[in-house]
Amino acid sequence: MNRSELLAAQRLDDSFETLWDELQWRGLIHVSTDQGALAELLEGESFTYYCGFDPTAASLHLGHLVQLLLMRRLQLKGHKPLGLVGGSTGLIGDPRPTSERTLNSPETVGQWVSALQEQVSRYLSFEGENAARLVNNLDWTAPLSAIDFLREIGKYFRVGTMIKKDIVAKRLNSDEGISYTEFSYQILQGLDFLELHRQYGCMLQSGGSDQWGNLTSGTELIRKVEGAQVHAIGTPLITNSDGTKFGKSEGNAIWLNPDMCSPYAFYQFWINTHDDDVVERLKVFTFLTRAEIEDYERQVQEEPFKRAAQRRLAFEVTSLVHSPEVAQAQIDAAEALFGKGELVGLDIDTIRGALEELPRAEGKPGDQIAELLTQAGVVKSVSEARRAIAQGGVYVNNEQVQEQDAVLVEGQLLHGTYVVLRRGKRTLAAVQVATD
Repeated sequence: MNRSELLAAQRLDDSFETLWDELQWRGLIHVSTDQGALAELLEGESFTYYCGFDPTAASLHLGHLVQLLLMRRLQLKGHKPLGLVGGSTGLIGDPRPTSERTLNSPETVGQWVSALQEQVSRYLSFEGENAARLVNNLDWTAPLSAIDFLREIGKYFRVGTMIKKDIVAKRLNSDEGISYTEFSYQILQGLDFLELHRQYGCMLQSGGSDQWGNLTSGTELIRKVEGAQVHAIGTPLITNSDGTKFGKSEGNAIWLNPDMCSPYAFYQFWINTHDDDVVERLKVFTFLTRAEIEDYERQVQEEPFKRAAQRRLAFEVTSLVHSPEVAQAQIDAAEALFGKGELVGLDIDTIRGALEELPRAEGKPGDQIAELLTQAGVVKSVSEARRAIAQGGVYVNNEQVQEQDAVLVEGQLLHGTYVVLRRGKRTLAAVQVATD
């Protein structure tokens, strides 16, 4: 199934009376402007809305995926999305809770703008009456002089209000403080909303709830300058049931770029979702209907050992981000690694991704399997490895090793490079053979 077919297959759940009801049920509304007016806007005639993505890295991550799927749900309702990739705001970066950002070069930011635009475009339809558009805020900020910026935009912002924003207040009370550069970020984001309102009649901005101060900078600026009421939605931050947050600043981002997070690691992230979290993840990250999700909720309660909800979640989200074919390849790889399928049939990229998180040894044909097991940390000593082989508990590419002195042979190399070692049912390691 290609990307166009995947988009065409997506549907809103017709069991809900309104889109607002569905968004609330899915837990996508943490905070918003006037709920009654916003619900009415969503049910009315087609309007333009936007979400911004700053190129502070070479890829989006799962926090951004929440926004992309929210944008898609609104587009399915008939509304018109603007995907903004911040060529100007990316040169600054929004304030982090702990410390000042390291500023990236304009050349790097420009490359990341292109990368993020390609990613954003994968989740929206660019066809039909409500076709999506990609915009770059560098287009309207670059021509502005500092004097024009201060006179035409800065005069509408009050410092007393700006310093009350949660993230600014935290930084002001920290040892690090906050620079004028990052302090001004909320003005730039407000300018984005104003410019999109003027150019496209944009009526709504979405973002993470931790961006609420920046989101309302735009709604307030438009109210003061244009006298118009526009709206904002802040989605909840993605955390585990224990409160753990996922994101770049926490050092545990789940990237959408396969070069930064392999499809296998991506699939495994979702398959390992805790029972307490999986139903909420299905609501946010899939287009499954309420009836389907409620059935998985029942299965989690009655048959948690089957992990049916986790397997469906992992397949659905991996399909959205990579493709159904890639998702199936990760299922095949996971089964093959643990002896339930053929490793030989897996392509090189899938094998590489599946093995990259495993303990690893470097070897070559002629090396003893016992020594490779020891080098990879599967056992503590060669003698322990030999005992494990003698007991029939060691496998090379799912083939049981028969001899204690068995050596690696060239014919065992997967794609001429890799070998999978397994002790027992669950303990895995990889051997990588250096190639010229």
